[in-house]
Amino acid sequence: MTMQEAMRARHTVRRYTDRPIPGELQEALGQRIREHNEALGLTMNLVTDNTEAFGPLLRLVLAKGVRNYVVLAGRDAPGLGRSLGWAGADLMLFAQTLGLNSWWVGGTFRRKGLEKNAAPEAEKLLGLLALGYGATQGAPHKSKRAEEIAAYEGEPPEWFAKGVEAVLLAPTALNKQAFSIRGQGRRVSMTCQNGVFSGVDLGIGQYHFELGAGKENFDWA
Repeated sequence: MTMQEAMRARHTVRRYTDRPIPGELQEALGQRIREHNEALGLTMNLVTDNTEAFGPLLRLVLAKGVRNYVVLAGRDAPGLGRSLGWAGADLMLFAQTLGLNSWWVGGTFRRKGLEKNAAPEAEKLLGLLALGYGATQGAPHKSKRAEEIAAYEGEPPEWFAKGVEAVLLAPTALNKQAFSIRGQGRRVSMTCQNGVFSGVDLGIGQYHFELGAGKENFDWA
């Protein structure tokens, strides 16, 4: 499965089986995390066979079977949310290519449990990425129309349309898809107005646009 195929196949999954993630897949995920940490100055880490990120009620009702997750964290600096959004989006789709399901958790977690399992150098935690073998494969989320979030000056090229389509496949907080994408020539700008989640959602959206449009076809304004 390619990353583009994974983008279309991946849906949010909140309930998981007790099937463990094999060691070779853990190593592949760990290597991908280390690469992002080094490139972006993040402190993400993979936690396996652990339920401390959710309280008993959440584990029973909402996060059933979640035992593996990536702690989304970094040093407290400007742009952290955008960097974690971009890297987390990549990890979700990479996990999908490995046959795993995922769930981006931005608020409904137990902070003390997450802090306990974060990397020692983590300064700010923005959530977690649940991973594992889903009880289901999830379902597509309700999506806006392309013209509701994007505009191009002149006739939009195919790469721009594909980029916007990819953004609409991205998960966002409360499924608001609060993006504004503008294109002119090779230049593309993107903003996201979603309150405290704006930075993370922007990073997720930018990653999806790059994957859909092809980074070789445009430049960020």
